[in-house]
Amino acid sequence: MSSVQVTLNSVQEARRRIVNVIHRTPLYFCPRLSELTNAKVYLKLECYQPIRVFKIRGAANKILKMPIEDRKRGLVAASSGNHGLAVSYLAKYVGTTATIVVPSTAVEEKIRAIEENGAKVVKHGLFHDERESKALEIQKTTGAVFIHPFDDPDVIAGQGTIGLEISEDLADVDTVIVPIGGGGLISGISTAIKSLKPAAKILGVEPEKASSMYQSIKQGKIVRLTDTTSIAEGLAARQPGVNTFEIAKRNVEEILLVTEEQIKNALFMVMRDCHLVVEPSAAAAFAGLVEKYKPKFGEKIVVVVSGGNVSLKLLGSILSEHA
Repeated sequence: MSSVQVTLNSVQEARRRIVNVIHRTPLYFCPRLSELTNAKVYLKLECYQPIRVFKIRGAANKILKMPIEDRKRGLVAASSGNHGLAVSYLAKYVGTTATIVVPSTAVEEKIRAIEENGAKVVKHGLFHDERESKALEIQKTTGAVFIHPFDDPDVIAGQGTIGLEISEDLADVDTVIVPIGGGGLISGISTAIKSLKPAAKILGVEPEKASSMYQSIKQGKIVRLTDTTSIAEGLAARQPGVNTFEIAKRNVEEILLVTEEQIKNALFMVMRDCHLVVEPSAAAAFAGLVEKYKPKFGEKIVVVVSGGNVSLKLLGSILSEHA
């Protein structure tokens, strides 16, 4: 896939296209995190989307932009869970079929939600590239349209609508902290923010065990990792996309790396102090703020709370550890 420009205009077009499908999620001031960091911390609550995760934005833009004739062929996607949930939700919305390839270790709650939307679930492999190969095989056999989870300009533009909302709701934002998997979310948000507020900083957060974007930017080329197994399964891409790498390299000031233990601790802290249930991929952004970033006094920071689809089994385990 060649690098394709994603612009403020394409993000604005995406917003007009998806306005009836997504929620304009709230931006809440968080007193506890503000006190803890001596900054002014706001939470962009994408966990309040209809499917409890930001992925609905990109999938909606891609699928609603497609010609009706293409939609009728059906959709196929490779996903750790959330992108598949978004594609299945949109497939039901537009009245077509969907097949979602998920890892053999996929969270059961996510699988159940995908199936509730009428999609077929295929379990295959552990890593994104393995799932993608299977999805492309299904595409070749069935003629369905493949919806990439992050490295598609229309998907990136859809995620970028979050950046538009942040810039409108907090006009003097200083810093936006975004978790990174394949890079679609940070690419979209940074495109919007940097276009409207060039002085604002964009910080990414990755698990130490799944730091493909960090390693790629550090080495100046796309790096493929062999193992990215992490509690934050939504951030476990073994390599960034061609498009997302180029955009992140241009727009992201720094990528913070957090440990598995820091992600767990952040998930519990957010539950206890912010009264929010978030998934580990979202908790990673909080861990980056609390454990790795040193904000200036009074700095206005937005943490993008990417999703809330956490496994009950994992949630119970973390609660018991911190009890």
